[in-house]
Amino acid sequence: MSGEVPSRTGRTRRMLRGPSPDAVPALIARACTLVGVLDIAAGVFPRFRHSRMHALAEVLPGSFGPFAAALSLSAGVLLLLLAHGLRRRKRRAWRAAVVLLPLGAVAQFAYRHSLIGVVISAALLAPLLRHRDEFAALPDPRSRWRALANFVLMGAGSLVLGLLIVSVHENRMIGDPSLADRITHVLYGLVGFEGPVDYAGPTSWTVAFSLGALGWLTAVTTVYLAFRPEHPAARLTEDDEVRLRALLDRHGSRDSLGHFALRRDKAVVFSPSGKAAVTYRVISGVMLASGDPIGDVEAWPGAIERFMDEARAHSWTPAVMGCSETGGEVWTRETGLDALELGDEAVVDVADFSLAGRAMRNVRQMVKRIERAGYETRVRRIRDLGEGELDRIRRAAEDWRGTDTERGFSMALGRIGDPSDGDCLIATAHKADAQPGPYGDLKAVLHFVPWGTDGVSLDLMRRDRAADPGMNELLIVAALQAAPRLGVERVSLNFAMFRSALARGEKIGAGPVLRAWRGLLVFLSRWFQIESLYKFNAKFRPRWEPRFVVYASSRDLPRIGLAAMQAEGFVNLALPRLLRRRPRARRPCAHAPAERAVRAA
Repeated sequence: MSGEVPSRTGRTRRMLRGPSPDAVPALIARACTLVGVLDIAAGVFPRFRHSRMHALAEVLPGSFGPFAAALSLSAGVLLLLLAHGLRRRKRRAWRAAVVLLPLGAVAQFAYRHSLIGVVISAALLAPLLRHRDEFAALPDPRSRWRALANFVLMGAGSLVLGLLIVSVHENRMIGDPSLADRITHVLYGLVGFEGPVDYAGPTSWTVAFSLGALGWLTAVTTVYLAFRPEHPAARLTEDDEVRLRALLDRHGSRDSLGHFALRRDKAVVFSPSGKAAVTYRVISGVMLASGDPIGDVEAWPGAIERFMDEARAHSWTPAVMGCSETGGEVWTRETGLDALELGDEAVVDVADFSLAGRAMRNVRQMVKRIERAGYETRVRRIRDLGEGELDRIRRAAEDWRGTDTERGFSMALGRIGDPSDGDCLIATAHKADAQPGPYGDLKAVLHFVPWGTDGVSLDLMRRDRAADPGMNELLIVAALQAAPRLGVERVSLNFAMFRSALARGEKIGAGPVLRAWRGLLVFLSRWFQIESLYKFNAKFRPRWEPRFVVYASSRDLPRIGLAAMQAEGFVNLALPRLLRRRPRARRPCAHAPAERAVRAA
């Protein structure tokens, strides 16, 4: 480990701080929401003047009433959609709002003759123009699934708003149409056709133009999102990977999560000296890093500064998942962010591991029972496996995964058997006398990535569901017993979230708050592997290393939690598999140095 991490003070410390909440964009976003609601109300409600909002808008229909109502409705919906972008200081949201506010004001005046509505729009336009420099954030990475999400959400919203538009003119309806007739009228109107509901006077035109405007908005925004020039999420380039591997060769032994920085769905920022780096992924506006920075600890501040500059430029929320105690201290000191203990990593020192003793009786008995059932284990480096066996292991791991998407981000590599991953370990379980399956006698797989030159970190655990229980315990014991001949002195196992709360909450003397917190965690364990991972890791008598989440503000924690769950694969908002574009095959990094530590959730 390098020496003390140099600290920064004064102007440099302030410069590194994350994007603090800005009052001006937040206020403008709220005002934009208000104006959008007023525009929608002006376009929807025919008796707006008889409501309590009469002081803000008069109802005196003009000659362009139906058109103005549709324009007011369209401008209001778009302003509501833009409010979130304005809050995040997005430049494109600002440009669109500057155009839409005058349009909404014109519609208010033409349809309602509302001078107050014009004044409100102008009152919002003025600070937008005055504070235009506040809205300089660059666009977020884009993906095509947003077009489908927009179509579903806008379609549902248009249906609800359309039903409201159809129903508020009830006194001018001809007959008494049923709910099914009204829904049919809305659906027809969204695509530009006349439905079964009819009105007296010019109201039919007003309703038709308003429904047409909603349908037009849904179609145009969906087409725009589907065909706009793609700005994909950044990926790790081959040059980035070579540089990261070089850093891991020199400094990879300090963090068991270091090797996971080589996931190819992450982006990277390097310090000015190139001696340190931070890898990340942007999800739902959260710039999510994982583990400690890679490289020389003395160069960490430079890499962190670049990370924060990138977050500020795009108005992303900065966050770090699973950093060590040292990493948390550096992040909080250099940026002014806060840290919260997230859980503990289980690390087994090979020299201290033994199956002897009462504490290991359950594991010992399980392993002996499985071995008597005819299972055997093999622990090898990836480079020692043939391509045919590697392909069979890859297919088995994919088939045994159990979920549509690969889980893991901060503690998973996301691949097996890449030519550049020759130092990775793979432990396999076999049963020769079993009925041959599609993968031969293979029954379970554990994959480990390097952690410096003398350690490995668990990446994934997969097993045939038809195999006997205890395959994971069998292979972990086999890996620990084979570690000395492979030069491995320490093995990092799974990460246990909220481990300390679970451990302290079950002890005698635990207070009511701690017991209640543990009870909630046990309840959530029905859907998430919280208690089960802790108990599984505890079987091997590890030492526990705390891991932290670093965040800017407590109100950001829900967003960060959702982004982390998306990254880890617990929440999947991607397109269905049949609609996804097949990723391009990437040429392996043939000359990359040997890698280092990865690990799986």
